[in-house]
This record gives sequence, C-alpha cells and structure tokens, in this order.
Amino acid sequence: MRVCPTDAIAVAGDEPLLLQVVDEACIRCGQCLPACPHGAVKVNGEIGKALAIASQGDGILILSPESVAHFYPATPEQLINACYAAGFRAVTRGVIGDELVAAEYLKLWEEEPWGTLIRSTDPVVVETVRTQYPELVPYLAPVTLPAVAEARYLRALYRTGLRIAYAGICPPVDTSDLDAAVTFGDLEQIFRIRGVNVLAQPNFFERVPEERQRHLSTAGGLPLALLDESRYSSRRFRKVRGLDALRALARAVAVDRMDLGFVDILSTEGVLDHPLSGPREELYWRRELLASTEAPRSRFPVVDAAVVASVGATFAIKPRRVQPDPAAVAAVLEQIGKGPNGRPWDCRACGFDTCQRFAEAAALGRASMRQCTPYQERRADEAQRAAAVDTMTGLSTYRVLRDQLAFEIERSKRSDDGFAVLFLDLDRFKEVNDQYGHEAGNDILRAVAGEIRNAVRASDVAARYGGDEFVVILTRTDLQGGARVAEALRAGIEGTGRRLGYPPGLITVSIGLAEFDPKEPAEVDLLVSADRALYRAKAAGRNAVA
Repeated sequence: MRVCPTDAIAVAGDEPLLLQVVDEACIRCGQCLPACPHGAVKVNGEIGKALAIASQGDGILILSPESVAHFYPATPEQLINACYAAGFRAVTRGVIGDELVAAEYLKLWEEEPWGTLIRSTDPVVVETVRTQYPELVPYLAPVTLPAVAEARYLRALYRTGLRIAYAGICPPVDTSDLDAAVTFGDLEQIFRIRGVNVLAQPNFFERVPEERQRHLSTAGGLPLALLDESRYSSRRFRKVRGLDALRALARAVAVDRMDLGFVDILSTEGVLDHPLSGPREELYWRRELLASTEAPRSRFPVVDAAVVASVGATFAIKPRRVQPDPAAVAAVLEQIGKGPNGRPWDCRACGFDTCQRFAEAAALGRASMRQCTPYQERRADEAQRAAAVDTMTGLSTYRVLRDQLAFEIERSKRSDDGFAVLFLDLDRFKEVNDQYGHEAGNDILRAVAGEIRNAVRASDVAARYGGDEFVVILTRTDLQGGARVAEALRAGIEGTGRRLGYPPGLITVSIGLAEFDPKEPAEVDLLVSADRALYRAKAAGRNAVA
C-alpha cells in the first residue's frame, strides 16, 4: 500500500486480513509486485480472449521485442515458432507500431510552436494523467500507443475483421483496437494449454519472419533523430523519469504557465525497467540481451506508405472516483485522534500519506482501522488498562493483585522489609442488593473503593478481589501498622454507609490482617492467611478487624 501511487490497494476484510486491487484506480504501474514480500500479487491480461484467437488459427499476435528477455534462454526464432505452433496465423515484432508512432512524433516536432507536449507512449503515465492530473490532459501528445498503431496498420493491410492479440510487459487495457492484451506470463500459460514447448522449437524461422528492422524509431516509439537533436537543444526537450515528476509538471504548466517543450516522460527507465520485467538488479542484463537480438537499422522506410492507418489519439479525463461521505470521514478521523501537538498523526504507517487520505479510504471500505498504528496503540493501552483496572471501582484487578503480591514478596526478601495484607469483605452486602437493588449496591462499591484509595499510600496496592471483597497490600508495614490502617478503613466505611443514607450498621466491613515476615516465611499463601483472619472477624460479630 505504501508504494501504490493511486491508493488502488484496498483492505477488503479484517478477519482474515484480505487485500484486493481496485481495478478502476489501478494504473498498472506494477510497483506493488516487488513490494509484496509474499508474492501475492498476480498480474494477468485477457488470456481467455487470446487463447480463443490462437485456437481458431486466424488471428495475429503482436509480440513485444522485450519478450526475448522474458523467455530467455529461448532464442527469438524459437519463440516466434512457438507462437505459430500455438495457433497464431502471423506474428509481428512490434517494430511497425514504433515506426508509425515515431513518424508522427517527428511531424509534431517540426510543427511550431506547441509550447508543452508530453510524450504519450507510456500507458502508465497516460492513465495517471487522466485520473490524477487532468490539467495535463490537453498537453498529452495526440499520438496513440505503438501497439494500437500497429493493430490499426495490420487491419488496414489485411482486412477489417482481423482479430489481433498483443503480448507485452505492460499491455494496454480498455482499447477497442486490440481484441486481447496479455502479459508474457499469460503467453507462457497459453503455450502450456496448447501443448507447445518453446525450447523444443527449431532454432531457425520456419516461416518468413515479419519486419524486424527499424528505420526511424527506437524501442518505445520515440524517433532516433529526436533523441539525437535533444542533446543540443535541451530547452525544447526534457527527459523525465518517474510518476513523481507529474506533480511538478502540473504545477509548471497549469499554475506557473511555463512552456516546457517536449517532455519525454516514462514511469520507469524504459519498458525493461518495469517491475513486471523482473528484478531491478538485472536491468542492464536485459538491455544487453535485447540489444544483441536487435536487427541492423534499415536505411530505408520499413512501413508500406500505401497502407493508411491512423496513429492519432484523444485522451478523455477520467471521472473522479466515488467520493466518501464527509461525515464518515470525520468519524474515522475522530477514531484516529490527534498527536501530542494537536495535529493529525500523518505517520504513514498505514500506507497512506496522510490521515485524511486513510480516513477517506476507510470510509469507502478500502482500508481498515487495523492499519492505523496510533489507533491500535491506543486500543492496546485501553486493553491493558482494562486488564489492570476494575471498571466498576477503579481499583486494580485480581490479575494485578497476584502479580504485585509476588513482586512484593521477592522485594521483601531482598530488602528484609516486611509488609501487611488486608482482606476486606462487606457485611450483609447481599441483603443490601436484595432490598435496595443492584444499582444501589454498585454505588456502595464505588464509595467503598474511594474510601480505600483515600486510606492507602501511592506505594500501596488496592485491588478488587471479586464481588464485594477487596485486598490491600501495605508495603513496608508491620502487623501493628496494618491494624491501624484496617481500623481506619473499618470506621471510614461504616461512616460512608451513614453518609449515603443507609441505616446505621447496615454498611459495615470485616477485615482480615496478615503479615509477611521475610525472616520467618509462612508456609501458607499470604492471601489464604488474610482470608482466614477475615473469617475470624466475621465470627466475632462482623464490623471488626482480626
């Protein structure tokens, strides 16, 4: 999620945590592929349509030149033969499309003035502009993708009803000029389905190969002459790489009204640098391999001038995605809370740049609060407090009591200081509940807890043992000191009952007292000793300390 520039990775479920790609937001940049440590991202094209074209044996496959790197160690000859064996009637190498597009760019280059012209041969850049930077759409070069240009040329050359498939690293989508667009991985699967072994094919062309030589173009459709001229006229030509540059371009063109000349922008360092091409560290190996299979450049045009095919394109602004309900966004932001400085956290741990963007995605059901680190930390703190603090009385829980008691015993052994434990039990509390109701009983428990808090020190531990029973650990206190605290508590709780308006003698407490002496460790659990003392106080008539 952190690498997706269009927030197209959505959390579809919490239990279990499920991620999915939002198709309408995805620009096919492929950044999520190497970022996923589990290899869970799968990229597929229209494999069913391409398989149908191959099965019927009357379609053409436009095979991108980068295929030699993907299918290595198979040779280009073996790969072309495998495509024929799979059922394609003809296989072209994508050179014609590059030539057509390059010729159109040369025409545009010679037309003055055009102020700013943005290269439009990268489908990732085009989709990003259409969805996120609509102000740049008018500046896109009105030239289609090389694969689309070649498909139009082939239809003009052969017949209108010809079915054409395209196989490449990042195939274009949503174009009516191609009947199917697949990745090289899809093409491998087609070979398996059709029973074709690429490496078993002959190492020579079994049919006369289609055009492989270039005259005007470089890979990707830009004219070689334009690239040569750009070395001496940089004010008219700017080379830009990466989608991050689009923000600055939009500012320069739409706000500052600058003429940038021809902007040669690609989302990566060429098609072979696309994440779907393979590991980044193998980029130069892939380039060298492709260069070694490139045919010598032709001195003459390789496109039949008698074949008329349009290479023009218009780019429509994509409508804004569904906007979230502002109230729902505000509710998510309230759940997240703000940082210590009173401003949004914007920690980016969730994968979004800001809390606002995360809240918008969450409001649309595309993000989960499980992604929000500040929220989860607060929930963990709340859960920890819930486990440590009794919600009714605000005193420590039984779990904390046992931990603190064990800690105090070990501390006492090291320091040679004893401590005392008080075990408190309200007298006749069941009668109070039966006569006055449980809500009244809850009020009494809270009042008793307040009396206990007021009677002990910060170093002591006061806990609710359960029901109407309480335990107090008095650190560094002997038996006599514990008895004084117990008597103060007994009198204070009796007075609390009178202040709450109950009859005298109804709200009282019995207290059992036990001491831990590190010099003479008891054989019985300290709480058991205090509980036995409590029963002696009960037997003495209640409202007593024993």
